[in-house]
Amino acid sequence: MIKLKTILVDDEYSAVEGLSIRLEQFPEIEIIGSASGVDDAIELLNQNEIDLIFLDIEMPTQSGFELIKHLQPENCPAVIFVTAFHQYAVQAFEVRAIDYLLKPVKLARLAEAVERVLSRAKLTQKSELIALQQEISDQDALHKHTVNQSDYKFDSENLVIRDAKRPIQIISFNDILWIDAAGDYMCVHTATDTHVMRARLKELESSTLPETFLRIHKSTIVNLAYVRQLEPLRNSEYMATLSTGKTLKVSRTYSKPLKNLI
Repeated sequence: MIKLKTILVDDEYSAVEGLSIRLEQFPEIEIIGSASGVDDAIELLNQNEIDLIFLDIEMPTQSGFELIKHLQPENCPAVIFVTAFHQYAVQAFEVRAIDYLLKPVKLARLAEAVERVLSRAKLTQKSELIALQQEISDQDALHKHTVNQSDYKFDSENLVIRDAKRPIQIISFNDILWIDAAGDYMCVHTATDTHVMRARLKELESSTLPETFLRIHKSTIVNLAYVRQLEPLRNSEYMATLSTGKTLKVSRTYSKPLKNLI
């Protein structure tokens, strides 16, 4: 499970305490400490590798935006602003905040914000995994002067991933929750694991997967058996919630076929 090392930055003790209590419901959040101002926050950041900052904006000496100026772009933690004021929202997203929460923070909105950070962390993990696999493949190619690519086959019930460098993996279609693409690779997600293989989403969609699988985004296919809820968003887009609680975005292009099948 992903653990996000987190700090809370707010000059109001009651706000820090209240947010800490709410965050106890999210096991992925590990609170490292809190700070009442920018200087204290910088000290915490210098002492720890922080993944996430819950950041107030209006504080006595320096605003939350002053802290953003001290963060290095290449290793900047995710930032969720928590404030009592509406007027800073545009500025907050201009500095690439993950979310903007208004006090008093509602648990449902907090859950959405945490999920956004987790989705970004999982995407980073996936990219690193794919890069590592590519590096291994490249090293093997230099040694053998050939490139051994991942391959797969399938029957009516299973997807079989074959790779010369790894054991054969047999995955029941019934166990697959969703599949997403990253270039020439696919990440096949089950409830307990993620399997990486070399293939293209279009190939899987057209010749491999059963009819219970449907594309919901240019880079995502979902197993309809696990879809439990569709929540409308802007521009005819939806957020699909799976039985595991995982949420996946449904783009406008693919929303109508999904609605017709559910």
